Amino acid sequence: MRIQRESQLREQLAWWLKAQYPGVIYRFDLAADLKLTIPQAARHKRLHPERGYPDLLLLEPRAGFAGAFFELKAENAKVYKPNGELYTDKHLEEQALMMNKLRAKGYYADFAIGFDECATKISAYLLARTSDLAQNEDIN
Repeated sequence: MRIQRESQLREQLAWWLKAQYPGVIYRFDLAADLKLTIPQAARHKRLHPERGYPDLLLLEPRAGFAGAFFELKAENAKVYKPNGELYTDKHLEEQALMMNKLRAKGYYADFAIGFDECATKISAYLLARTSDLAQNEDIN
């Protein structure tokens, strides 16, 4: 079985979003996939001084949130330990910190792993099922 990459997951989700929610405004952050020259990388860093921005932004207010951010992970990615704690990894910690900052500003923010979980969480947000959004808690 071939492992799905995050770039493939983003493309699959873009097709799905267009088909399932054609009126929804969304944007994917593609910076991680870009091969920048040194001057371009320096400019990008000046324009984006913080790290950990989530991969997908839904510009749709729902259930009291100003919009939603999702940090997308390929199928079988490990984000949380069995006890629910975040794995010790600098990149995951930066992403979790950014999501906590976004939550403090009134946005919904969450990790989503693999297509099925991503689609479920995005649908729950867009259909404003607040019981399904309950996991939008601070990430330690």
